[in-house]
Amino acid sequence: MNQVLKRNDVPAEHRWQLEDLFPNQQAWDKEYQEVKEALQKAGAFQGKLKDPAAIKQCFELEDSISLHMERLYVYANMKHHEDTADSTYQALSDKAKRLSVETGEALSFISPEILSLSDDELHKLINNPELKFYKRTLDEMIREKQHVLSKSEEALLAQVGNLSQAPNTIYGMLNNADLKFPKVKNEQGEEVELTHGRYIQFLESRNREVRKDAFQAMYATYGKNKNTIGATLAANVTKNIFYSKVRKYPSTLEMSLYGDNINKEVYTNLIDTIHQSLPLMYRYMELRRKLLKVDELHMYDLFAPLVDEYKMDITYEQAQATVKESLKPLGQDYLNILSEGFKDSWIDIYENEGKRNGAYSWGAYGTHPYVLLNHKDNLNSMFTLTHEMGHAIHSYLSDANQEYRYAQYTIFLAEVASTLNEALLMDYLLKKSTDPKEKMYLLTYYMDQFRTTVFRQTMFAEFEKIIHEKAEQGESLTPQDFSKIYYDLNVLYYGKDMVVDKDIEMEWARIPHFYNSFYVYKYATGFSAATSFAKQILEEGQPAVDRYLGFLKSGGSDYSINILKRAGVDMSTPEPIQQAMDVFKDLLEQMEQLAK
Repeated sequence: MNQVLKRNDVPAEHRWQLEDLFPNQQAWDKEYQEVKEALQKAGAFQGKLKDPAAIKQCFELEDSISLHMERLYVYANMKHHEDTADSTYQALSDKAKRLSVETGEALSFISPEILSLSDDELHKLINNPELKFYKRTLDEMIREKQHVLSKSEEALLAQVGNLSQAPNTIYGMLNNADLKFPKVKNEQGEEVELTHGRYIQFLESRNREVRKDAFQAMYATYGKNKNTIGATLAANVTKNIFYSKVRKYPSTLEMSLYGDNINKEVYTNLIDTIHQSLPLMYRYMELRRKLLKVDELHMYDLFAPLVDEYKMDITYEQAQATVKESLKPLGQDYLNILSEGFKDSWIDIYENEGKRNGAYSWGAYGTHPYVLLNHKDNLNSMFTLTHEMGHAIHSYLSDANQEYRYAQYTIFLAEVASTLNEALLMDYLLKKSTDPKEKMYLLTYYMDQFRTTVFRQTMFAEFEKIIHEKAEQGESLTPQDFSKIYYDLNVLYYGKDMVVDKDIEMEWARIPHFYNSFYVYKYATGFSAATSFAKQILEEGQPAVDRYLGFLKSGGSDYSINILKRAGVDMSTPEPIQQAMDVFKDLLEQMEQLAK
């Protein structure tokens, strides 16, 4: 598909079938009206949530409204993503968003009203047979109760909510709108303006001067703005400390982990285990230096291609067939759902004019999931296909095995199913590859995923931990402090044989994730859990497959850590991270052999 089509010209077999969600606009409008009417009924429960029968009815209404709201929202936004320039669906998406806000407001009284009951009354509710199905919901409310404030204090905090967005908003405006980067020379020697989007392309250049110039220009620009960006990051840390104190958490880190009911040890185990595995990273850096044939490896060499031009042309049909073959270890039931997804128009395949970029899996309970792609005939797109189908089948099995209230899995679990599919695809490709050049290309691709998803995100997680602990101990957080902490971590993670260029000390200033605090560790734990699952499935076969399918069917019916543990991955121990590191070591050894 070389030519970008208009949406109307996209053949039916390349589109997803949103008619499975709503056959036409009239059906959407009718359901929209029904939700509006149901919201009026919700108010009738206000002031009555002491009585088990009333609570049960209220929860049932809440589930019904939320489910229909989800259907309306997902459909409107997916129609909008087909062609973002189409004003009809822009308007429909806005209409759905407004109804979503209205729904949130109309149902917001439920939790505070139940939590205003005494501990004794709450425990009676939990043990009431009439509310048996809602036991997990009520347990969770009680767990949260110690961190919920009085009605007037909560109202005050809600008003502070807009203020608390300020560091993120200011940083976003500065980083995306106001920062202007200089021009740098591309491979053809032409002056091109450096942008966020082009930066990685420059770092992937085969010309070292191009990489170096882009790297230095990027961080010199951030360096000129270090006081402003340092102030926004410090303000974000101060905001987190404010909330953790007001809500009576022992620390900002524990506050961030509390929602998923995750112990601090999961976070610290990740950092400690990666520290023990850093010698493997140093070996990989040394191998990179040798393969690039340079005397010294610099920070701007980390994305440079290690293999001479190697192109893998993979059509969408070939990608489907390869993905199917690679997922055979998951058994026939899994493959049947995969085939259904391929056959029954779950997927919107190619780019068209105005289509949203990137890829995702989405859907609404009660209907099969959908996948948006912008497929190009290359290796990356094949990995994207298996990744998104991993999410889709996770949702499919969760929805099929859980009631609506408990079907939605957490972000902590989300990346496991998608990354496991990638691990099985990579294993399959490496096993069947006979061309040393192809094998080296694949190994480099996979090793860099480990480097960027496990090592780098853990380094980010450690940076966040250090800066919050410093502030909690009353120490200063100047731009110089941020830069020193960040530079020292790079030296630790990449090793003393690598030239850790001074410029990298400003990288903290270009990471937007630091404004969504203590989030990035989930990338590393998700990748490690998936790698651990893949290892078990390939070594043990059926028993491991059964445990894994049990994980996919669990949705959000228990805490994430318990769901994983039952399936054979205990993230409260260092073992899954260690297993991921064993795989990294094995890949490294294969690369070292090929490089001889």
